[in-house]
This record gives sequence, structure tokens and C-alpha cells, in this order.
Amino acid sequence: QVVESCVAAAGYSVGEFAALVFAGALGFAEALYAVKVRAEAMQKASEAVPSGMLSVIGRREANYKFACLEARKHCESLGIENPVCEISNYLFPDSRVIAGHLQALEFLQENARKYYFTRTKMLPVSGAFHTRLMEPAVEPLAEVLKSIEIQKPLVCVYSNVDGKKYMHSKHIQKLLVKQVVSPVMWEQTMHSVYERKQGTEFPYTYEVGPGKQLGAVLKKCNLKAWKQYNHIDALEDEEAAET
Repeated sequence: QVVESCVAAAGYSVGEFAALVFAGALGFAEALYAVKVRAEAMQKASEAVPSGMLSVIGRREANYKFACLEARKHCESLGIENPVCEISNYLFPDSRVIAGHLQALEFLQENARKYYFTRTKMLPVSGAFHTRLMEPAVEPLAEVLKSIEIQKPLVCVYSNVDGKKYMHSKHIQKLLVKQVVSPVMWEQTMHSVYERKQGTEFPYTYEVGPGKQLGAVLKKCNLKAWKQYNHIDALEDEEAAET
């Protein structure tokens, strides 16, 4: 019943492929193949440069872009050419993920107080995803998406790149490639999805998959929408069916 009455879907980073499969825009096998190509190409790009991702919670006065600029200048002083340090994920108000050269991220951790960061934590990932350091992964993904049939989604799917609805198959093809080197606009997507007139009821929201991180983010972005949130762990159901 929930699936049949669903009006919109969104997926975080690689989860966007799952959202598009759910919405009928991509076939499951083709999407899985595209994800494999994307993962391998991103891993290869990661190995080329020592880079990573830093989760940051800041105070109201935190200026993330200025902090990134100073971190890049620090990298230049170390002799790193064209250093990368930029926001790669917008999570919720006062929370960002910053990605780039490891030296830049170390600089931000050491100077956290100066930039009004209350908490910084390195993420257990191999590279600076959703930044221009992933440019080598663009071409392999673009090639595979050209060979896949993409349909117009049956329900609205929101893009990570701009937080807006996908319009047609060419649009999906273009933005899935752009997503690899663009920040994940998740906070902006939450605002787009739940924007409604005063007094209008919020829809039921289901997070499908491992963990409840997106639910935690929704709570921080929109408490009223979160009150209609449920988590569905697909793997738990399968295990229960087998026992």
C-alpha cells in the first residue's frame, strides 16, 4: 500500500541509483552495473591523491567556505599544486562534510576553534568524494550511462546536485555524472521535498536500508516531517523470513 501510494523518492549519494530503480527510471541490473563502474572509478581516483572527508559541526557563526579557502592556502604553502578543500555534503543546519587533500583536513582539525567548529571527525572513507578530485571517475560513469536505457521516473525523484526533481531521462543521465564531482545537497533536498503550505499535513517518510542516519538528518532539518518517519531494514525482514 505504501509503495503504491508513494509520491516521491530521494537517495543519498550512491542511494540515488536505488531511488531511480524504485521509481522505474533504471533497471536493477543496469543500475548495479553502473554503480560498480562508478565505485571502481572513484576508488581509482582516490588512490591518486591522499585525500579524505571530514564531518564538521559548527556554531552559527562558522564560515565553512572561508575555512576551506584558508586550508587551501595552507596546502599551497606546503607546495601542493591546485589543492582541493571544499564542502562535499550539506547535511543539516550547522553540519557539513568537508573533503579534499588530507593536509587541508588536518589543518582544519588543528584550527577548529578559530573557525567556530564545535566538532570535527574524519570519516572512514578512502577519498574526497563529491569534489573535483573525483574528475577521473566522470568519463567511465558517463560512458556506462550512455549505454543504459533510462526512463522518465514514475514518481518524483529529487537530485543530489540541486535538490530539485529530475525532469526527463537526459536530465538524469547528465546529473548522475555531475553528482560524482558536486556536493550532495541533502539539506536543500529535504527543504524541497517537505515544502508545503502552513497547516498541510506531512507525508509518511520511510528510510529503507541499513542505519537510520537519514532519519537523524531529517529530524534536524524538519522536526514536523520527522514525526511521520519510519525506518525499514530490508535485510532484517529477509533474515526473519529465512529463520
